[in-house]
Amino acid sequence: MKTAIKVAIQGIKASFHEEAAFKFFGKDIQTVECNSFKQTCDRLENQEADFVVMAIENSIAGSLLPNYTLIREYNFAVVGEVYLPIQLHLMALPGVKFKDVKYATSHPIAIRQCVDFLDDFPQIQVIEGNDTAACAKRIKDEQLTDTVAIANSLAAELYGLNIIERRIESNKKNYTRFLILKSDKNDEMKDINKASICFQVGNHVGALSKVLNIFAEQEVNLTKIQSMPVLGKRSEYYFYVDMEWNNMEAYDKAIRQALKFTVNFNIMGEYKKNDKV
Repeated sequence: MKTAIKVAIQGIKASFHEEAAFKFFGKDIQTVECNSFKQTCDRLENQEADFVVMAIENSIAGSLLPNYTLIREYNFAVVGEVYLPIQLHLMALPGVKFKDVKYATSHPIAIRQCVDFLDDFPQIQVIEGNDTAACAKRIKDEQLTDTVAIANSLAAELYGLNIIERRIESNKKNYTRFLILKSDKNDEMKDINKASICFQVGNHVGALSKVLNIFAEQEVNLTKIQSMPVLGKRSEYYFYVDMEWNNMEAYDKAIRQALKFTVNFNIMGEYKKNDKV
């Protein structure tokens, strides 16, 4: 009998991270619940998980900057990506009416994504939690009749809650991109056409432009560029870049040329583009 692969997620069962894991791997997996993104990395490093599914950006809330640092510091390989449409619902114990609600609870990013809805009900006090699904579970465990959670339909199903208001997110085209991490690079991957890289450049005029032009000349499309300060070093930055290509040879050539003009160059992962929402 085949052992189910273990996938570490930030949060608990029925969280968006588990939903993303299901979308990428299918439902026949063993979810390893973790309290923080750092803990997911520790689980992978200690071989208590085979993969980590980690949110890296949201179309409304932006990039999760600390996660870039985690991936770089643990030196994990990015072996895939998955985009998940974020649909947020208001849920409560069966029988609870909206007029009885005094508190709404969810993860801070989920709350930010529902700010237009929440602004219409100033009488409801918003309480931040560390995970959308955990907020739903708490309502069930503590039988809270005056509290609603903002979470996905998976959480409502798992914890026996009624959805009293559907799709309360401000932007209906809201999505989160998750990266799939492994402790080592996957050499047998096929159809590679996307990469995530990280590097530094010298602090002088045109240093970054020179590197970016190399990729442009080889028709490698840069889909994202993110800068982060180097801890304790003034005016020094790490640049995190996602790129796509149609011609593997052109990509290889661009990488070889870029190495001459960068320091601390790191290919964090090469994988198959998977941007269907």
